Amino acid sequence: MNVEETASVEESAASDSAPPAGGNDAGRGDAGGGGAGGRRAQLKLHHLRPAPGSKRRKVRVGRGESGRRGKTAGRGMKGRLARGKMRPGFEGGQTPLQSRIPHLRGFKPVNRREFAVVNVDDLHVFQPDSAVSVDDLRNRGLARKRGRVKVLGRGELDKPLVVQAHAFSAAARAKIEAAGGQCEIVE
Repeated sequence: MNVEETASVEESAASDSAPPAGGNDAGRGDAGGGGAGGRRAQLKLHHLRPAPGSKRRKVRVGRGESGRRGKTAGRGMKGRLARGKMRPGFEGGQTPLQSRIPHLRGFKPVNRREFAVVNVDDLHVFQPDSAVSVDDLRNRGLARKRGRVKVLGRGELDKPLVVQAHAFSAAARAKIEAAGGQCEIVE
């Protein structure tokens, strides 16, 4: 580098660091702003932009033969798929899935009342002439499910008991009363 080039480089560096000629506010970038210093502009709806890379341009198909998706527009040659839409689930004339599987018969009642079942032969663990409540049946593990308890008539009973439950079958009621006991319905 010679002496002349060194002098021109020093002059350009000096002019870059010098303040602008228009005063203190001229180089701030406040367009028409008569405000207090560097006030930020208010954010408005037209300032909002989606995040970069989140929006992709729509692929325009069928716009000339030169492009990749020209002419048949990615639909292949002739046929039903190239010409129009088919309803969802259409399998080309083959028996569709909803017709191939077996149909479930009947219905499930909406207001069905489920019971925990206790049979008459399970009641032999209680002492004669004792009162058997729903809580006693649960504590002994005879009524396993939560909710209402129903006594059914399987087995025999040879001791008188006062049995409390939400429901009794006709056979269970007859066997308990034949043994000298009582059936009490609780709510």
